[in-house]
Amino acid sequence: MDFSIENVSFLLALLLLIGVLFAKFSSSLGVPSLVLFIAVGMLLNTYFFFDNAHITQFIGTIALIIILFEGGLQTKWSNIKGVYKPSLSLATIGVLVTTLSIGVAAKYILDLSWLEGMLFGAIVGSTDAAAVFSVLGNKNIKPKISATLEAESGSNDPMAIFLTVAFLQLIQFPNSNPFNLVLDFFWQMGMGALFGVLFGLASIWIINRINLDSSGLYPVLSVSLAILTYSLTTIAGASGLLAVYVMAILVGNGELTYRQSIIRFNEGFAWMLQIVMFILLGLLVFPQHLPGIALQGIILSVLLIFVARPLGVYIALAFGKSFNMKEKFFISWAGLKGAVPIVLATFPMVAGIENSEIIFNVVFFVVLLSALVQGATITPLANYLKLAGKDRPPLAHTIELVSIGKTNNEMIEVHINDEAFITGKAIKEIELPKKTLISAVIRKNDLITPTGDTIIKADDTLYVLASKSQRKHIHQLLNAKKDSDGAAGGPVKDIEELNQVESGDVLEEESQDEVSSSSQEGLHIENTESGRSAEASKENDEKNASDVNDETPPESETESKNSIIKKDL
Repeated sequence: MDFSIENVSFLLALLLLIGVLFAKFSSSLGVPSLVLFIAVGMLLNTYFFFDNAHITQFIGTIALIIILFEGGLQTKWSNIKGVYKPSLSLATIGVLVTTLSIGVAAKYILDLSWLEGMLFGAIVGSTDAAAVFSVLGNKNIKPKISATLEAESGSNDPMAIFLTVAFLQLIQFPNSNPFNLVLDFFWQMGMGALFGVLFGLASIWIINRINLDSSGLYPVLSVSLAILTYSLTTIAGASGLLAVYVMAILVGNGELTYRQSIIRFNEGFAWMLQIVMFILLGLLVFPQHLPGIALQGIILSVLLIFVARPLGVYIALAFGKSFNMKEKFFISWAGLKGAVPIVLATFPMVAGIENSEIIFNVVFFVVLLSALVQGATITPLANYLKLAGKDRPPLAHTIELVSIGKTNNEMIEVHINDEAFITGKAIKEIELPKKTLISAVIRKNDLITPTGDTIIKADDTLYVLASKSQRKHIHQLLNAKKDSDGAAGGPVKDIEELNQVESGDVLEEESQDEVSSSSQEGLHIENTESGRSAEASKENDEKNASDVNDETPPESETESKNSIIKKDL
């Protein structure tokens, strides 16, 4: 093949298109998409020779950074705060037990040295975040279990990387002091978590404070901050991937401007890098080499799935009473392998270890078998064990102010809790700061166009157009708790003071029609369930609004006219 710009660009576009289509098929089949992506890479291997482990390792590392960042962004702290102890136990004790047990088996089955066997165990010891996130998706597994699996998969990669590098160091430098490795472990994990917290807080401050010319730059800023977190943490000798995951959780759960743009961009970017990474990993494998290690691979896969992983899970969770036997069995079965073991398998190749090719091929075989068997049976097993319900519907609507030019205003998303004083009140009864507009209400996945008579209920999500400087105070105001007399209580800034805060940042005195004609900002309403545009859903929105209005007394014509907020400013 002539590697001209035209041919290479055509091949890249074709591979991405195939990857996107295969992602849809893999979701229908219930198996991780990595299986199909890797198959494409192996198919290409028959036409193109590629054996550059250095390039694959580099691209794989960048992909893992983005995958963990995207996974952390969508991880709700409210879901994992109750399971962080068992998750950390699985990510440390569980990985260590799995590594040691499968390492012993690999030593005898593959005829490796003890250290090489332990190296193999470390490579396959962790679960894979991308595979777990992909397979669980919208599956309605018990929240406690799904949160544990997601938190474990996001936090056990640093442990696997540490063990892999440690055993590589012991192989290359036999006189190394193992005690120093123990100290290094605590340094990497502890400082990695600390760097993640610091960079997470700094990232929230930077994203919210910087007023960029285009909203499209905020996702790019978030990616640069994630990569910066990894690189600076790694330079400091700590775990970069752990820092990225912790930083992403903080950013995803913080008060963030352009949240949906950042999440959607990183979701697409992570998918693209997954496709490229798995295809490259498939290119590294020569299909003709697999039959020679198939028997050993099958034996090790069976031992990993039915012995090593369950042993690690039961020991890691032995000291708590959070899970019963059925739940522990399901957690052990859901320990999917994916990109991380294959990327780690390139480390011995780059280091020039004697049996690196055998280790890589067997790891590759084990990962594929694990993904096919476990990935395809997770949902049926969850149903059999009665640990799953109906699939969760995706969020029907996401709303965001898309800035074409510079603006100090943003769409603030506020979730109303049960104790908020505004529950049961009509919008016209709520005293808001000047130039602050409740633009939309999401109730049970229905998008409601609010009027002055719209009643606010618990669990509603309000989209409020206001100055960026008022974000914190808007949240405090709308979620202020009721006093005994039903009035707002808590540390809420006085409305008059809010009206005076950074007056230059609030909406101009011009009418909403004038704001619309200036074309500086627009309200983007995306229906993520069906892909409808705002116009296409207008009829349904008006129906939802009228349904809500029927519950309350009608307002005057003038007041109603002034209360209705347009979807497109």
